[in-house]
Amino acid sequence: MTAAAQERPSGAPSPAATVEAVNVSRWYGNVVAVNDVSFSIGPGITGLLGPNGAGKSTILHMAAGFLRPSKGTVRIGSSPAWRNHEMFRNVGLVLEKEAVYSFLTGYEFVLLSANLCGLSDPEEAARRAVRAIDMEAAQDRRVGGYSKGMKQRLKVAAAIVHDPQILLLDEPFNGTDPGQRLQMMDTLRRMADEGRTILFSSHILDEVEQLAQNVLVIVAGRLVASGDFRAIRRLMTDRPYTFTVSSSDNRQLAVALVADESVFGVELGDEHLTVRTSQFADFTRVAPRIAQARGITLQELLPTDESLESVFSYLVKR
Repeated sequence: MTAAAQERPSGAPSPAATVEAVNVSRWYGNVVAVNDVSFSIGPGITGLLGPNGAGKSTILHMAAGFLRPSKGTVRIGSSPAWRNHEMFRNVGLVLEKEAVYSFLTGYEFVLLSANLCGLSDPEEAARRAVRAIDMEAAQDRRVGGYSKGMKQRLKVAAAIVHDPQILLLDEPFNGTDPGQRLQMMDTLRRMADEGRTILFSSHILDEVEQLAQNVLVIVAGRLVASGDFRAIRRLMTDRPYTFTVSSSDNRQLAVALVADESVFGVELGDEHLTVRTSQFADFTRVAPRIAQARGITLQELLPTDESLESVFSYLVKR
């Protein structure tokens, strides 16, 4: 049991770790930043994905209670987020802006957050949070001498010092090097495995694909898709799928696949086939059967355009 978990009264259930938006809009004068967005997320990691200026930060700021929705409601647990200071007993927040005190050491910065949370053992909580983001070697240096990536990790440590059930992270990997990024991803995965709800924004597809179990795709202030991006891809029935197929006899397999109604294109390459189909599930079932019926060993059957990049490019261009 973590130190912060021990702070809760014995037998008391943890607050509901949910973030919900109900028909939420936010406008600034004549500019609509978020337009009628609804979603509900629970434990696990959800990526808030969209181009720069799509409305991701506005959604996170409303979830954090900093911005009042012009219309609709954002809830943390069962309570509206707007000016709900009590929710921060259960919420950790990392903003994109570099809001750190350069004259403090790294440990002092995290300890300040622990004291603000009113923890009974703030020193131990701060040490635990610094250790979680692998910053012990630099914890006694002043923050003013940190790199951007180190400051970003320190902000995460301050956000998790009270062991929150919900984390709201705005571009948390900005400025981090590859090693720092992997370490922070491991920390967030562990926290999600422990039942926490993590919502993070990013415009970097690779970050979201590596980390998020589900995505919310925001384009021009609207929610255009939500859920597992692989499932979203399979709903795009107007966009063909492309598979790479390798076998013990690619030429014979190509002839057999062309004859099947689920396939409308086959290209024979030097080492594999490129097969196009509009019926993902039907093709993945029928291809092994066709190969087996002709005594061909199927070595590879791999969808090549089921990535988050494929989904995102389709949604943005619609």
